[in-house]
Amino acid sequence: MIKRFTCIMIIALFLSSQLPIVHAEENHSVYRAAIIIDDFGGNTGGVKEFMNADVPITMAIMPFLDESTEQAKRANELGFEVIIHMPLEPKKGKRSWLGPLPITADLETDEVKRRVEKAIENVPHAKGINNHMGSKIVGNERIVRAILEVAKKHGLYVIDSGTSGDSVVPEIAEELNIPYGIRDTFLDDSFSSRNHVYKQMIKLCDIVKKHGQAIAIGHVGVKGNDTFNGIQDALPHLEEKNIQIVPMSHLLNTKVEDNPESFWQD
Repeated sequence: MIKRFTCIMIIALFLSSQLPIVHAEENHSVYRAAIIIDDFGGNTGGVKEFMNADVPITMAIMPFLDESTEQAKRANELGFEVIIHMPLEPKKGKRSWLGPLPITADLETDEVKRRVEKAIENVPHAKGINNHMGSKIVGNERIVRAILEVAKKHGLYVIDSGTSGDSVVPEIAEELNIPYGIRDTFLDDSFSSRNHVYKQMIKLCDIVKKHGQAIAIGHVGVKGNDTFNGIQDALPHLEEKNIQIVPMSHLLNTKVEDNPESFWQD
């Protein structure tokens, strides 16, 4: 019996020696990141660059701006995923940052729904909706429910941009059975440099490698070119780490960072 067991063990060891050894670094699973770029809708920094680039970002277009509808149509023609960047009232900040027809705390429920409906009309081809600012609104159950009911009616997913730790968006989205996600990190702020954005992209990679996927948000605007260039600079690193950038609809439901209200606009 002992001789037979020894023979079996020798054969097993021989066969195992013929199999390739797979280290963690050599795992060829594809990791995925969604990059939402907010504040499309006007002729501002980074818009043309992102439109002309071959990076499948998700374009979040603010409704009711001069080029909102045109940019939504153009983005769709180019193969980009479009979502509505719905302006919501913050706890503090300039009202001018919200643009036309924002969702504010003083609106009746019917008017909230009417404005979301109009935003959907104004931004064609939208697959989802996220919030522009909104720290005062995302914790208001009545208003969030009104927004999400319209989103559900039109088959839109919902992204909580993570501007408040008091947000009820995930809770109500789950209740209404709406696909939703929560931002993991911001790539930029109102003062960020190209190098800062690059470093945030590296941070995004670390989150993806830890959790398998992640959601980042950047912006066009005054520093939009820096955001674009910082993302471009990081693409070789993503390729090296086997991380794909995918449209937002390809992955949903992640955690918000610990101090979301530190974001520059709120």
